[in-house]
Amino acid sequence: MTTFALIGAGPGLGLATARRFGAAGHSVALIARDAEKLDGLTAALVRDDVQARGYTADVLDNESLTAALHTAAAELGTVEILQYSPVPRADFMKPVLDTGADDLDAPFVFSVKGPVTAVNAVLPGMRELGRGTVLFVNGSSAVRPNPNVAGTSIAFAAESAYARMLHDTLAEENIYAAQLIIPGAIRPDAEHSSPQVLAERLYDIHAKRDGFRHYAEPLPD
Repeated sequence: MTTFALIGAGPGLGLATARRFGAAGHSVALIARDAEKLDGLTAALVRDDVQARGYTADVLDNESLTAALHTAAAELGTVEILQYSPVPRADFMKPVLDTGADDLDAPFVFSVKGPVTAVNAVLPGMRELGRGTVLFVNGSSAVRPNPNVAGTSIAFAAESAYARMLHDTLAEENIYAAQLIIPGAIRPDAEHSSPQVLAERLYDIHAKRDGFRHYAEPLPD
């Protein structure tokens, strides 16, 4: 059995995506900072007959993130699918004219060093398997910079560039990198952006392996 590793596990999109990949026969590694939250999410998946475990790590701490992914692979099986979708902190979202150079340090670690660390941790296993998928989930500021949320706009753009380079470089190794842009809020009643619909979309992107950038719904004008 191979593993679906979710960085940024939560009760909405994270849990829905974990259920979808778990239903497809993958074990599930949930990675987040809050151990108590992870216990609850893991219990919910186990009740659905999904083999799942939680691993505490902070994406701002490269060593803890690497250790969590290595432990997950050792305990659950090689990571075949990696999803990077932690929720940015509110203090990343200052207006552009209120954003100083030091304000970009944490967003850059969060959206660039975090993904690079995670990919480097799982890539050897994917290469050994001869296949793999890396899924990046971002908001609209990744493709349409928003001066009201300068930190995420800048950092997401860098994350997008990294993801695109992975897509182009790893394709010949049967390792697929893709990005899903979610323009609006994730809500249970949203037609295109409910957790369940997005989870199905992410699984579909993984299964079809068609193109790099995908949109949950069109960007508003």
